[in-house]
Amino acid sequence: MNIAVILAGGVGSRLGDSIPKQFFKVAGKTVIEHTVAAFERNEHIDEIAIVIHRSFVQTVEEMVLANEWKKVRKVLLGGAARHESSLAAIHAYAAQPGCNLIFHDAVRPLVSQRVINDVTEALHQHNAVAVAIPTTDTILQTDNASRFIQHIPNRNTLQRAQTPQGFKLQTIASAYRVAMQDPAFAVTDDCGIVVKYLPDEKVFIVRGEAANMKLTYKEDIYLLNTLFQLHSN
Repeated sequence: MNIAVILAGGVGSRLGDSIPKQFFKVAGKTVIEHTVAAFERNEHIDEIAIVIHRSFVQTVEEMVLANEWKKVRKVLLGGAARHESSLAAIHAYAAQPGCNLIFHDAVRPLVSQRVINDVTEALHQHNAVAVAIPTTDTILQTDNASRFIQHIPNRNTLQRAQTPQGFKLQTIASAYRVAMQDPAFAVTDDCGIVVKYLPDEKVFIVRGEAANMKLTYKEDIYLLNTLFQLHSN
């Protein structure tokens, strides 16, 4: 069973607006509506859970009814940090140990059916699956206290992570059990937790797409609108 977990618990502080960025309007709908719709129409997704801040639970429940989403079975409360939202889904499905959890950022509304299909297909062979694209920019490594270059890694070995990220439930739950015992816990995504805390578990990479961008800054809204127009044409 493939369960898509839409991570929408953020408050969008980088945009400096009064509403979270997943509720911004793009191409006639909110960003989260586009995102959920992509998983709703995918034939390999059996169920959807939306993780949201408690202030917007009613808003999401109204969206579920208005859009007649049949696969959305759970609306879960997200935490202050991303990992707390992931844990909410892990705990919610603890009684279904044979399922796959496919985590996706609510603010990546242009995820393609090909990417979703490739992730679900890869989970037949692997316990953890990432989505990424090769970086085209040179990356400069510094330290926190300096504006000087410390190191320039070879960009041929670097890829930019995207979502969805898919896992066998038992794999991601095991990784989090170890991670939560680490007093210095600091990881930015779920694949990172598997890599750090289950070092013997290989994470397979599915090819992502440049259009599968994340809404982070206000300028991104214009780019998303343009990309939706190109896709519709």
